[in-house]
Amino acid sequence: MQKDLENKFLLDFEENQNIVHKICSIYTTNKDAHNDLFQEITIQVWKNYVKFRGDSKFSTWMYRVALNTAISLYRKSPRKVKTQDYSSFAYKIESTPYDDTEEKQLKALYAAIHQLNDIEKALIFLYLEDKPYKEISETLGITNVNARVKMNRAKEKLKNILNP
Repeated sequence: MQKDLENKFLLDFEENQNIVHKICSIYTTNKDAHNDLFQEITIQVWKNYVKFRGDSKFSTWMYRVALNTAISLYRKSPRKVKTQDYSSFAYKIESTPYDDTEEKQLKALYAAIHQLNDIEKALIFLYLEDKPYKEISETLGITNVNARVKMNRAKEKLKNILNP
């Protein structure tokens, strides 16, 4: 039974690991911090995997765990992420490299997103992933109307940052 759970986790995680890479790119500014956050999110997703009931898609549940992990880590200590020793983690997942050098516009967008607060970052991230407002509100634990209002404010902030 445990081996089946591990195999299912590995399959689900590896199919969706770009979600974690994208969140790491939004909440970190260098490769080491990106890798540390990736490892911490991986550990948290594994620890909470037994709680995944399948009420939503795995990717939606994973967004929630990953965003909550990133937000809580950076609220506690904005300069340094406290992580667990990954080498002692029994369920290692091979990470495929994430290419963060696609286009200058993408870099400018990420730089602008870094200037937003934590909730705005999460809203914009989910919006860029083409998630419907219903899923955004469920993922963040806010009402649909609140998600729309906060999204409009976050978009306006991004416009002002990108086009001063």
